Amino acid sequence: MPVPYNSMHTIDINCDLGEGFAHDATLMKFISSANIACGYHAGDKDTIKNTIELCLENGVAIGAHPGFNDKAHFGRTEMQLSDCELYDLVAEQITLMQAACKEMGTHLHHVKPHGALYNMAAKNATMSYIIAGVIKELDPQLILYGLSNSHLIAEAKALNLKTASEVFADRTYNEKGQLTPRSAPNAMIHKTEDSLMQVLNMIQHKRVIATDGTIVPLEAETICIHGDGDHAISFATSIYTAMHANNILIKPTSSIKC
Repeated sequence: MPVPYNSMHTIDINCDLGEGFAHDATLMKFISSANIACGYHAGDKDTIKNTIELCLENGVAIGAHPGFNDKAHFGRTEMQLSDCELYDLVAEQITLMQAACKEMGTHLHHVKPHGALYNMAAKNATMSYIIAGVIKELDPQLILYGLSNSHLIAEAKALNLKTASEVFADRTYNEKGQLTPRSAPNAMIHKTEDSLMQVLNMIQHKRVIATDGTIVPLEAETICIHGDGDHAISFATSIYTAMHANNILIKPTSSIKC
């Protein structure tokens, strides 16, 4: 009997957590990977520990979510750092997360840069190379989560690191396959049905429709849901339900790539 087309798909659903918002425990039920704030753009030692505990209770893979040291702007303002400063910034946060995981008898699964650091690195090969280099030095088994088709993925692969090409359920894209800047009026997707349409298109057809109508090819291995979004719970619930309805399995990227 032929295998249904959609049953061939498997996806990781990740969420940025430990950032001080109220939905963390609820969101855990709908995701397979968590990106935990390391105390620089948000969070602290207590929130890191509490979020790791939630991950362990729910079988969710644990990731470090390093960002710029800028809580005032939630790590979403660009900062110009030297190569050494960037290396230390990322290394300190990953090391902190590794220590927290070890203390709690578990291990770190992946690293996903946050906010402005993520967006800058996606467009900058040097920044991506430095971030990938930090990860390889600290633990070459860690998976780098980066924007699909970006320098983050390319530079990590060049260093033989494991990668997860990330797409977004609640963000729009430009014709280059880059995320529309949050400062733009059409940066966010607010309707659940629009989010679902984009997600299924990216998983099943490996493409996204940009804001100007351009069809952009991309690889979708992990979907990001923002824990701070106004529609975080409704998006997460709907996406989780839609994945099951379309026979798309939800697993951490390490399980998918085994």
